[in-house]
Amino acid sequence: MDTEFIDAPDHHRYELRSGDELVGFIDYRLHGELIRLIHTEVPEAFSGQGHASTLARGALDDARARGLSVDPVCPYVAAYVEKHPEYADLVA
Repeated sequence: MDTEFIDAPDHHRYELRSGDELVGFIDYRLHGELIRLIHTEVPEAFSGQGHASTLARGALDDARARGLSVDPVCPYVAAYVEKHPEYADLVA
């Protein structure tokens, strides 16, 4: 499945899409130079395929590119950062 990671600021979330279909998302809130990653969700039809980690990696890479600090409120993102220490420097 080909997917595209996009920022959807009007919806305060990052999305992973396959064509017109929403494969998953991470809700966020931007507070100045801090992005709070609140909730990751992948519909049951797409679970177990690595989409949540694609979302987490994309969100963290975007934060780094934008010079933002990250508050990983979402338990999934927090666990992802623990497993991938190359992102630890982003955590506020």
